[in-house]
Amino acid sequence: MLTDRVNILSESITIAISTLAQELKAQGKNILSFSAGEPDFDTPQVIKDAAIKAINDGFTKYTAVDGIPDLKAAIALKLKRDNGLEYKANQIIANNGAKHSLYNLFACTIQGGDEVIIPAPYWVTYPELVMYCGGTVVEIETNDASGFKITPEQLKAALTPKTKMLILTSPSNPTGAVYSREELTELGKVLEGTDVIVASDEMYEKLIYDGEFTSAAAVSDDMFQRTITINGLSKSVAMTGWRFGYMAAANTEIIQATKKLQSQSTSNINSITQKAAIFGLNGAADADIETMRVAFKARRDEAVKLLNEIDGISVLCPAGAFYLFVNIKEISNDSMEFCKALLEEQGIAVVPGVGFGSEGYFRFSFATDIESIREGIKRIAVFAASRR
Repeated sequence: MLTDRVNILSESITIAISTLAQELKAQGKNILSFSAGEPDFDTPQVIKDAAIKAINDGFTKYTAVDGIPDLKAAIALKLKRDNGLEYKANQIIANNGAKHSLYNLFACTIQGGDEVIIPAPYWVTYPELVMYCGGTVVEIETNDASGFKITPEQLKAALTPKTKMLILTSPSNPTGAVYSREELTELGKVLEGTDVIVASDEMYEKLIYDGEFTSAAAVSDDMFQRTITINGLSKSVAMTGWRFGYMAAANTEIIQATKKLQSQSTSNINSITQKAAIFGLNGAADADIETMRVAFKARRDEAVKLLNEIDGISVLCPAGAFYLFVNIKEISNDSMEFCKALLEEQGIAVVPGVGFGSEGYFRFSFATDIESIREGIKRIAVFAASRR
């Protein structure tokens, strides 16, 4: 009854862990979850007020498929101001979250025989959507020693005549790794003379704790021409449930193709969200973003310190995002078994590294209060000691 392409999809491992955590919580167990991929902060008031005004003004009808003019202008201004990138209105499209952006992009560019290079560890959705669209995933392995970043040599070795796309994520989910301008420049040089598309997922760009953020498309004209910049406000402005993402590309053919697909699937994104998102893009919520960033940095520092004090466990200090990718190889190379046992025995929910393409790790989200982080790591320490 079902198609082959949907049968190859796997359930999100983060959802599987969350479901088990909810079941245990319903049984009365004290569960602390560090699996969530969303901020624990509320959406800034200025954004909520803009949404309320849009409702009261009756802005509740269909809009242009790719977004209202004011929204696209705000996206263009943000990209120029923050990233040094200049895009016209026909080079931008608003989507129902960045996951929707990725789906539209892959559906319009990837087909049978195409290879897509994905550095591992990776966000769980990348390989699933690539395979759904008929593409072949080519993983490039990274680890603690490389700072979870690929090298130009690795990229060059992975390229073949069938390579259609490279997916870059900076800051990374799940590792928090951030590529420097120099590193992106060197990767770009490897791609010169090819037709490889770069899908640059920059969702966590505002959550940088060390160094500076550089957009992949900003390092050279060649990279600008081949890169599709994907971003949104889910993480930086705590708007996960609002479902707002966008794409920008010099290649208008790609943007117009995704617009055509979107016109036959979801059509425009929520009209209220469009009005509200303008205030997340134009700087009105910058003070709120900074408050979140400072809090996340303090939590990161505390969590890294405490986890590295546990025998058999180590973690790099991430430069961005709100995740730690914790190395448990001295204790276990079966991260799924480790995480299930940790949840059942200590009531701690974290996500197995195997779901991100890297065994021997788990992802720990520090997008929660500092006391929960301290208590959670105490329980992890007890569990780790019982396994040694």
